[in-house]
Amino acid sequence: MDGVMTDEADTEALKRTPLYDCHVAADGRMVPFAGYEMPVQFEGVKPEHLWTRAHAGLFDVSHMGPCFLTLKGGPREGDAAHHAIASILEQLVPSDIAALKPGQSRLTVLLAEDGGILDDLIVTRPLAADRQGMLYIVVNGAVKERDFALIEATAGDKAELMRADDRILFALQGPEAEDVLSRHFPECRGLTFMQSQRMFWSDARCLVSRCGYTGEDGFEVLVPAEQGKTLVEVLLEDPRVKPIGLGARDSLRLEAGLCLYGHDLDPSRDPVEADLAWVIQKSRRMRGDFPGADRITKALADGPVEKRVGIRPLERAPAREGTEIHVGGTKVGVVTSGGFGPSVDGPVAMGYVRADLAEPGTAVHLMVRGKERPGEVCALPFTPANYKR
Repeated sequence: MDGVMTDEADTEALKRTPLYDCHVAADGRMVPFAGYEMPVQFEGVKPEHLWTRAHAGLFDVSHMGPCFLTLKGGPREGDAAHHAIASILEQLVPSDIAALKPGQSRLTVLLAEDGGILDDLIVTRPLAADRQGMLYIVVNGAVKERDFALIEATAGDKAELMRADDRILFALQGPEAEDVLSRHFPECRGLTFMQSQRMFWSDARCLVSRCGYTGEDGFEVLVPAEQGKTLVEVLLEDPRVKPIGLGARDSLRLEAGLCLYGHDLDPSRDPVEADLAWVIQKSRRMRGDFPGADRITKALADGPVEKRVGIRPLERAPAREGTEIHVGGTKVGVVTSGGFGPSVDGPVAMGYVRADLAEPGTAVHLMVRGKERPGEVCALPFTPANYKR
């Protein structure tokens, strides 16, 4: 998930999330990101990264694109209502949205007509029996305006899209996240990975989802802005919780082998190349009724020309985005995300290589500062996931 860094020249036009004052009060170093002024770090990327792996980190992700897609006439009861709203979104994604169980979330991708990836997003079916015919969707901040417009155009007069990006969306991630959050939302203990439930904090109606972008157990919480500020302040009073910036969010997701839209995913890549074929369930493969089905079905059958893989530089110098990958003096791929992994105490990267070179253990050279440096293809993730199944 998530998008592209904004140019420094656009600072005057940047938006601010409802938690902006909290970030400034906590000495956050603010930078442009996805059209917003966001904290890149508080005490430093490495300590924030390691704190999240050991305790609980709180991330402001209010810049992203939460929204609700609801059948005209509002939510109602029954599977028929869910299937009706799912059929609308399935015109844009290759996943089986109709098969979602109440309260279940699913990662999927928004597809261009040729099968290229326009975005990755999480789609949730409400748990409550009287809230069917509605989907909770979170798209990436950098492309949310385009995504919202595309979803609305596809929905036509059958459904309405309600933006929720005026609310606070925060993530609480790490092995102590459940113990911390359950003091305020006791029901959160009953959720497992990729499950969601409506809960209340004081009189505020919140949506609590057990998911995240770090590879750690944790939650994302959507809450009205006014009450959300107070909730975040209360959470940060817990000694197990620290605010975490975009820098550690990026290193955590890279170690977890998770894609960053605009870097590891873009319209030139399809889900098979991106090693995301698992988002296409068997029923959709059989029907082939999604955008770019011919291209994607062929890639599923024949294999992709290139494939997203993990890459370990074998020296200390990191291989950043754009680094060429060579074998035998010939370019065979490119790094799309790279940096230092604090948990593995070394450089880590992801990128695309020729499919015949995608086997873990394959030796490669990385063109770092004009010099070939040794590396190898490796399996993802670099750090094992700690999701609660």
